[in-house]
Formats: sequence, C-alpha cells, structure tokens
Amino acid sequence: MTQSVPLVDLTAQYESIRLEIDAAIQSVIARTAFIMGPDVREFEKHFAEYCTSTYAVGVASGTAALELTLRACNIGAGDEVITSAHTFIATAEAISAVGARPVFVEIDPRTYNIDPDAVAAAITPATRAIIPVHIYGQPADMDRIMAIAERHNLAVIEDAAQAHGATWNGKRIGAIGHAACFSFYPGKNLGAYGDAGAVTTNDARIAELVSLLRNHGRHSKYLHDIKGYGERIDTLQAAILLAKLRHLAKWTAHRQRIAARYDELLADLDGEIVLPYVHPAAEAVWHLYVVRTPRRDALLGHLNRSGVGAGIHYPTPLHLQPAYADLGYALGDLPVTEAVADTCLSLPIYPEMTDAQQEYVVATIRSFFDV
Repeated sequence: MTQSVPLVDLTAQYESIRLEIDAAIQSVIARTAFIMGPDVREFEKHFAEYCTSTYAVGVASGTAALELTLRACNIGAGDEVITSAHTFIATAEAISAVGARPVFVEIDPRTYNIDPDAVAAAITPATRAIIPVHIYGQPADMDRIMAIAERHNLAVIEDAAQAHGATWNGKRIGAIGHAACFSFYPGKNLGAYGDAGAVTTNDARIAELVSLLRNHGRHSKYLHDIKGYGERIDTLQAAILLAKLRHLAKWTAHRQRIAARYDELLADLDGEIVLPYVHPAAEAVWHLYVVRTPRRDALLGHLNRSGVGAGIHYPTPLHLQPAYADLGYALGDLPVTEAVADTCLSLPIYPEMTDAQQEYVVATIRSFFDV
C-alpha cells in the first residue's frame, strides 16, 4: 500500500511543541516588540552559548549573514573568495553582492565538502577569504582549512546553514573559523517560521560591525555611524527560534539515530548505491541524508510515485549555473562536483520520522533494485 513520507515534516514538529510556539508568538504580539525586541537579545545569548562562541548576531537570513560578514571582513571589489560549487547559490550570491569574485574549487569525493588541497591550489594574490560549506550537516576539514588560511592571512567564514550543532574534533561549528553564518530557513535543523539567520564569532570587531550593518549602521535610533542595511532578525522569529533551541539537542539525536538506521537497512545495497561517509573527526547533524546512484533519476521517480518525498541537493553546480556564466567555467572543470551533482539523492530525514515511515522508504528503494 502506498504511503506518504515527506522529505521533511514541519507540521509534525509544530504539533510536538505547539504550546511553546504559540506562547512565544503571543508574548511578542502582546508586547508589540516586533523589531529588535528583548527576545532577539535572549536568542543571541543562548545561541552563542550553544555554539560555544563569544557572540551571536541575529540577521534577516542566512544569505544576509554571509554578505554582512564579508562586508565586516572588508572584502569587496577586486577580491577573490574561494568556495564550493556544491551548495545553494546563496553562498556565491553573497560574494557577488559585495563585489568580490567567487572562485569555485573541487570537493572531497567522500564527504562532498570542499577539498583543502584544491583550496590551497586556488590561492592567488587576490584571495582574501575561504567560505567552507558544511554540506548536509557534516563539517568540512576545519583543521586543514584554518592552517591554510593562517599561512596566507585569509579570513575563514563558515557557511554553517546546514550544520547547527555539528562538531569538528570536538569543537562546535560556530566557534572555529573567524565567523560562521547560519540560516534558520524553516526546513533547517533549527528553523524559523520564515527567513532568519545569525552570525557567530569570537571576534568582537566582526560582531560589532555585523550588528551595525544589519540595523542601518546605527547604535541609537537616528545616529548612523556607518552606511548599513535593513537586515535585522524579526523578534517573532527570534522568539520561535528560542523556543525551538531548547529541543535542538534532542532533535539532533533523533536525526543521528535515523541516519544510523538507514546505514544499517541499506548496507547490503552497496553495489547499487553509495551511502554517506562521515569523516572520523566530524560529528554530523544530518540536515540531509544523501545517497548516490548512477540510476538516480529513475530511483527518484520511483520514490516520488510511491509517495516518498525524496529530492536532489543540488542538481546543477554553481560553476555551471547560467547566473555565473560570466566567470568562464565549463563542464568538466570540476569533475568530482559534477559527478556528485549527477548522482546524489536526498532521502527523507526529520526528527519526527517514525520507524514505520523509514522502513517504507527503505522497502521502496529495495523494490526498485528488486532485492
């Protein structure tokens, strides 16, 4: 019998914490503290503690977090920023928004994170920063990336949009690079009910500049120290995130259990699909559970027709996007990235997923391969 298993189930999450969420929203409305209300400061305090960083600054989105952090690091026209092409376009858009040039490099064939050797090889006199993307919730090799950055005096701005709570060698993402940028898009491991983001850092100067830039460059209402932007986090979103943050550790443990169970249930399909690899130094938080198969498109169609909400993250690498045709990249320039994009498939994973739902997903996969 066909069942319906979504890629992510935000309704189930809301139902599990409905009273807390409703109370948080009602509190903001009752106080009419919609812009930079006390919940913003409270969320920033607790999110910084969660990330073991000194500072957290709430902003309007993950994209805004990246752009404002680049500006706070004084990166702009004529500069190059090295990053991965296997990510959502916001990573590169932020680089473009400040007038810098994205330089796309190859990914590791096992983790799908940026390859430190490729980073080192791409450095030129114009390079100013590295943006490693912690793809799918597994950290990039931050030890090697930070060592490269230190040798060349480069800023490391982590794109942690999928990595809330992940660790590298026991250190929380959010406190390793010079700054880390988080998205709280609704489907993230810690998701708002709209757009929201944050920058975490141990650098007081970066925190101060991002705080100014997000709020029209001002400390007080009508005194503007620098030219800024309207990129504040809404108080409603901060209140929702604060309520959800209390559950994040539990939700992460559920994701890790589901991922381990997928590993076990799909282990004998080794000849048909490639299961995720986790670096020994990493603790993944499984924003996505991504397998690879040369029969990806056919399997995706089979799953979708059977009610399984599988998807693809990301089918067209950034170096091949029409928006970046001006950079001059061509098919074949990043063969590992292109191979992953052609074969990757995201299976449903969310904390509320039941054993029965997961078993149905696995049975549907097995029926496709006739095993």
